[in-house]
Amino acid sequence: MRVPVDGGDLAVEIHDGDTPPVLAIHGVSGSRKLWNWVAAHGFSLIAPDLRGRGDSAHVPGAGISQHADDVLNVLDALELPSATVIGMSMGGYVAVDLAVRHPNRVRALVLVDGGLPMAAHAHMTPELLEAAFAPQIAARERTWTADEYLTVQATLNPLIDPTDPFIREYFAHDLTEDGRLRLPAETLVADAKDVIFGASRWQELTVPTWFVHAEWSTGPDTPPAYTVEQAAEFRAALPVLREPMLINEVDHGGTVMTRSGAAVTAEALADALK
Repeated sequence: MRVPVDGGDLAVEIHDGDTPPVLAIHGVSGSRKLWNWVAAHGFSLIAPDLRGRGDSAHVPGAGISQHADDVLNVLDALELPSATVIGMSMGGYVAVDLAVRHPNRVRALVLVDGGLPMAAHAHMTPELLEAAFAPQIAARERTWTADEYLTVQATLNPLIDPTDPFIREYFAHDLTEDGRLRLPAETLVADAKDVIFGASRWQELTVPTWFVHAEWSTGPDTPPAYTVEQAAEFRAALPVLREPMLINEVDHGGTVMTRSGAAVTAEALADALK
């Protein structure tokens, strides 16, 4: 379906399942296809392509609060007074913003390797951020076939299974019909800056919250976005936060984009739906 927002309309995919509705918010360079692995567990998911991504690539603008306003429009369009919300990576920050500003619309919150402050962000500068995204920006200067793009992504993400049809569908959704990456570089960088340098309001959360995090960040044995110790500190500081769940032997993307990671994320979501 299409949902009108400021500047255009969002593409929203509805996964019919046997649960109450769940609003699913993807990460900074992702799309609605991120949630296919979780949807396979039988959840009723509402998965928008955020502005600048996928079939919403034509909608200009960026920013955590802008995305939160957009997904609020999605709830309104579906006439849902409230929903459980799950957000992965940047989607977690969007979900936190939504839950803090509109707590009556979020009955429970699931944060997947995002939404809470990352220690690495404290050492980031705008210059380092630009350098970190240089490969992604360069990739937008050329055209790709679906097979070429998948091969590169499988090299960059050694834990994904390139034979998984969900993987192929996910990365194919990044491309236009003529093989260009849909996500504009300026949108990617602007959203990343808002995540890293923006003020998080996580300590203002009042809705029941679950937190799932990965053992690694970008492949085996890499330092995680969140350590077990940091997760415990969040648990102690935030009364509404349930016991954090660590997913062993997956990285950031693998929390959702692998069968094993999605199974743990689905377990947390099922618990939140109760």
